[in-house]
Amino acid sequence: MAASTATAVPEKSPKSSPPEFVPFDFSKPPLIDGFNPLAKLKDETLKEKLLRKTKENPFVPIGCLFTAGALIYGLRAFNLGKTKQSQLSMRGRIFAQGFTVVALVFGIFTTTMKPKE
Repeated sequence: MAASTATAVPEKSPKSSPPEFVPFDFSKPPLIDGFNPLAKLKDETLKEKLLRKTKENPFVPIGCLFTAGALIYGLRAFNLGKTKQSQLSMRGRIFAQGFTVVALVFGIFTTTMKPKE
């Protein structure tokens, strides 16, 4: 009888491939022309920022208040069972939302047209 000898073939470990090319370093913010994420012009509180933004475009907060008012009034009318008032106030809410969106777009348009200081 012939004895069969098993030859041990050493397993080949996969060779480590070179790391793939990474277009930017994830530990740093990306570089964007004209944008510096680390620069802060001045620290302002939430109240100061709200007042500044309201002065820049006063129609947005007015539209938001009208939208919230129409929503609250419509929900109250719905709760009291006044379906006609509820429907009219929901239509008014949609109108107020449209007004707010138009005010936002107008504000963005005027901001982009301002000359750089």
